[in-house]
Amino acid sequence: MTEFSALEAANTFEELNLAPELLSAVLALGYTVPTPIQKEAIPLVLAGRDLMAQAQTGTGKTAAFALPLLHQIKPHANASTSPARHPVRALVLTPTRELAIQVHESVVAYAKNLPLRSTVVYGGVNMKEQEADLRAGVEVVVATPGRLLDHAGSKTTLLNRVQFLVIDEADRMLDMGFLPDLKRILDLLPAKRQTLLFSATFNDEITRLAKSFLKDPIKVEVARKNSATELVEQVAHKVAEDDKMDALLRIVQMREISQALVFTRTKLSADKLGRRLQRRGVEVAVIHGDKAQVDRILVLEGFKQGKIKLLVATDIAARGLDIVDLPCVFNFELPYSPEDYVHRIGRTGRAGMSGLAVSLVAPAEEKLLAGVERFIDKRLEISPLPTLPAPTHVAAPVKQAETAAVEQPDSAPVAYRRRAQEPVCALFLPPVPPAKPEAPATE
Repeated sequence: MTEFSALEAANTFEELNLAPELLSAVLALGYTVPTPIQKEAIPLVLAGRDLMAQAQTGTGKTAAFALPLLHQIKPHANASTSPARHPVRALVLTPTRELAIQVHESVVAYAKNLPLRSTVVYGGVNMKEQEADLRAGVEVVVATPGRLLDHAGSKTTLLNRVQFLVIDEADRMLDMGFLPDLKRILDLLPAKRQTLLFSATFNDEITRLAKSFLKDPIKVEVARKNSATELVEQVAHKVAEDDKMDALLRIVQMREISQALVFTRTKLSADKLGRRLQRRGVEVAVIHGDKAQVDRILVLEGFKQGKIKLLVATDIAARGLDIVDLPCVFNFELPYSPEDYVHRIGRTGRAGMSGLAVSLVAPAEEKLLAGVERFIDKRLEISPLPTLPAPTHVAAPVKQAETAAVEQPDSAPVAYRRRAQEPVCALFLPPVPPAKPEAPATE
């Protein structure tokens, strides 16, 4: 494998020698100067090289692979209505539905001036609409592995003419949970193809696996190995497990955090924390792999629109979340895998903006904290929790929602009375019984 350092050329998109139709679309999107990963990767992809590209999230990886792929399949673009004239030529695999949707939206935006067809396929929704798109013929397919195999098994799509394979979030795609499906997909593809891996992290095991199906790849690295973004302030607080929720709310209040993504390790923990926060009257929603796709989309839209203050999520569900101005990420529970820490904090501090990553570390998690620090080669600042100021007046009662269809008694919890105001949040958590007090901290 060849190591590759920064290119001095191509300081503008015009210098990347992309097709005029692509350049026009890029400039219309407001892109002016290519990011480091785009500057380095695009010329190599255009040269036909297999690639392992490492860059932090939010650095423009999607354009770094989508633009050169569209450039290379442009000669096949045509307006024919025959499906045979639109075989799948480029396949992009992602680990999550949200990331697949996001990548496909970018592909559509870049290819708007070309008669190229694309579609996205993922689980959790009915296959019929996806089948119709595939049967009509598409040049670019963005997919999650499981649903792609469903379509391949039912013969709604053929992959025997794929020229380009992209594996996005490669560290997760090559995780043991994804590897069997990935191997089955590779068996369906032509041996002669160009393969690109993009990820925020590459450990030694992943590198060995990648070499087994890439041909003389070039490795591009635009940031120090496994480094966390320098734009993110990273702090940690030592907190007893039972005190974590109070600590979370205190930090949100004292730092005046308008919105935050709160990570837990498991779906059970996410649901539990969501219910407890709802009882406190917080505008909260929960997202994880068991949520229906329509609900996940609605939650993400509500979060992006500011209707949800805290979004509790598991690692898998959060892949593909792209909120440019997200101010804060909480590690309510530290991840078992240090790589996931890098992905988590990469949700903030995007597009050149600063961000904050707060880790709440229980005594049982100190080994996990040490593992994170070794991985990122940095000691996290351990800070005392902020102190709440003494109250100077009695808080006024919460104003009852004027839009509520039915009056609720003043004894009802704030969250119950606010549900008419915050319908997005209420959809994703079970209703809270009005008379039930908050569960003790040991629940």
